[in-house]
Amino acid sequence: MTSATETQLRAAGPPPAPPQDAATAPRWSLPALLATLALAAVLYSWNLSAAGLNSFYSAAVLSGTESWKAWFFGSLDAGNFLTVDKPPLALMVMGLSCRVFGYGTWQMMAPMIAAALGTIWILHSSVKRVFGHAAAAVAALVLALTPITVAINRDNNPDTLLVFLMVAGAALALRATRDGRLLPLLGSAACFGLAFNTKMLQGYIALPAVFLVYLYAAKPAVVKRIVHLVLAAVVLAVSSFWWAAAVSLVPASERPYIGGSTDGTAWNLIMGYNGLGRILGGEGNGGGGRGGGFSGTAGLGRMFNDILGGQISWLIPFAGIALVGGLVLCGRAARTDLTRAALALWGGWTVLHYLTFALAEGTMHPYYTTALAPGIAALCGGGGVLLLRAFRADRRWVWVLPLALGVTAVWAAVLLRRASGWNTWLWPAVLVVMALAVVGLFVFRSGASGLRPRLLAVSVAAAVVAAVAGPAAYAWSVPSSGAGGGMGGTNPTAGPTTGSGFGGLGGGGGRGFPGGGSGGPGEAGQQGGDAQAGSGFPGGGTPPGGQSGQAPEGTGAAGGTPPNTGGGTSSAGDSGTGASGDTGGRADGMQGGPGGGGMGGGASSELIAYLKKHQDGAKWLLAVASSQGAAQLIVSSGEPVISMWGWSGSDKAMTLAKLKELVKKGELHYVQLGGGMGGGPGGGSSVSSEVTAWVQKHGTAVKESDYSNSTSTASGNGSESSSQSGQSAVYRLDASDVS
Repeated sequence: MTSATETQLRAAGPPPAPPQDAATAPRWSLPALLATLALAAVLYSWNLSAAGLNSFYSAAVLSGTESWKAWFFGSLDAGNFLTVDKPPLALMVMGLSCRVFGYGTWQMMAPMIAAALGTIWILHSSVKRVFGHAAAAVAALVLALTPITVAINRDNNPDTLLVFLMVAGAALALRATRDGRLLPLLGSAACFGLAFNTKMLQGYIALPAVFLVYLYAAKPAVVKRIVHLVLAAVVLAVSSFWWAAAVSLVPASERPYIGGSTDGTAWNLIMGYNGLGRILGGEGNGGGGRGGGFSGTAGLGRMFNDILGGQISWLIPFAGIALVGGLVLCGRAARTDLTRAALALWGGWTVLHYLTFALAEGTMHPYYTTALAPGIAALCGGGGVLLLRAFRADRRWVWVLPLALGVTAVWAAVLLRRASGWNTWLWPAVLVVMALAVVGLFVFRSGASGLRPRLLAVSVAAAVVAAVAGPAAYAWSVPSSGAGGGMGGTNPTAGPTTGSGFGGLGGGGGRGFPGGGSGGPGEAGQQGGDAQAGSGFPGGGTPPGGQSGQAPEGTGAAGGTPPNTGGGTSSAGDSGTGASGDTGGRADGMQGGPGGGGMGGGASSELIAYLKKHQDGAKWLLAVASSQGAAQLIVSSGEPVISMWGWSGSDKAMTLAKLKELVKKGELHYVQLGGGMGGGPGGGSSVSSEVTAWVQKHGTAVKESDYSNSTSTASGNGSESSSQSGQSAVYRLDASDVS
């Protein structure tokens, strides 16, 4: 490299990316993208029918196929008593697919897998336009292999669609910054608004970075930029709040109670449970106060702890070095420099998500961190290419890329060693391959002809392989085991268990890596959540921690253990059982399908059959305390089931007056008491206590012998004692019981 070239690099920043038109695209670019997409498709869909989905959302999707009203509101049950605690866009997408193709695992997950693959394609395209084909290939590969992204893309939680919409919004905003046109900016705003209707305020986390990048770096004059942003804000508001506004226009008596809210309104859900409550705690998200939750204690180091480290942190150090190095290399570039704008946008994305998730004191599931992955991937690809160019062009920068790669390898070894006994060969291999790759970088650094450039490319490829080997092992553990993570579909994670949040929940059900050892702590059935597992009808096992908002205390919707309880499992690590292990009254018999995972436990097919036989035209089959209990019953029976107090137990959906009205109209005959009715769902509030007392006084207890051929004698009192013990009891109510 000549002295003049070095001077030019220092003065003007990194060399521009090569032209991006099809004529100059390298021959390997499209095959590399297609190979990455094929790899991702396998990871996201392999053995999918054996993976347990989140029964909470599965039930809502099923209800949406039976009632257009339930589809619009996102109701948990087709009778439209209560909604889920999220806006309905993801449910709408899955529900439409199931309406067209039928209700089942693949029908539900097909649009989500398509969205996941679309996210990779959009990120590749966006990175390619700024940093070149090599950077785009690396970014796509990193995103596809991020462990927590693989886990959540095999689940029916809304995060897959959320990330797709946010990445689309960021890519459109970057295009608007480059071209100075209004239409892409308006498209960006619409995407972020739809992201809001997927998971509310989480869809806005990256918005400050998008706003500032366009305001500073877009080509139009400052006044025109401000006008464009004002117009985009209008589009953002419309696309964000149309659903909440529509809900508020429907009288409360004619709409379901909005789950997660304290007053039954969508606006309260936006500002409370799904708003500041997630950051500060409270509002149904636990008590705050730097609570540990599912992801460990809040703090700046949370992403690197034993729970989250193996899910998302593998390449965070490299991304951080690449971001800082890239911004320095941009130096005094022009205001409209697209390279710096892209670094600022994806860097802002990463920093904002990192701080939000690290410092959140409310509910914090590991799978939330999948939203970090696109920013990390873009920085690894784009920033990594900038560091490589600087490594070759300027002796002052010769140490930066090797340092970043070395830190990446060492951190990968630390993460892999946390999983004692799991693929013990992998961490030494990562260190050796990375060391050889770094040596190759130095040996073949100079020279523009002959064999050296090819050997340099081999060294770079080896470094990439070493960097992604650890994440790839964790990612592969999800489809290879068929597990959905530490709590199945409720808390999907990847890899072996290396830490614990509530109830010992850690990594997923990894069963090893090709050529490696068996699962060790990641072996299915050895999850830390074993103690949680399924007892009781219909909700299943005890949710972890017992804190409001994380999962209610108690034993699901029922504390007792009637005989023949479906397909419940004693391991929270084995997903795909739950309500779908024995589908009870389900005609389609989806084994391990949409009802799987959940909160563990199953539904008694005998009791479901009894309730159906004696439903007597009622709108709802049964009323239970919690949403997870109701969800598994809905999937198992195919009938509407009432969740009286929602997911966290704090919803005020059911009152004594409302219960009496439903019973008097003949819309509800059966109510289940027990399990969490005291300190769990319902929170032991005066409302739940009032309902419990009235049902016990006026209802007729259903004896277990009325529906079951076997009896439980573990307590020594026979099965007839369940109603007296208060563990779990079903009561029959008729209009004559209402005075």
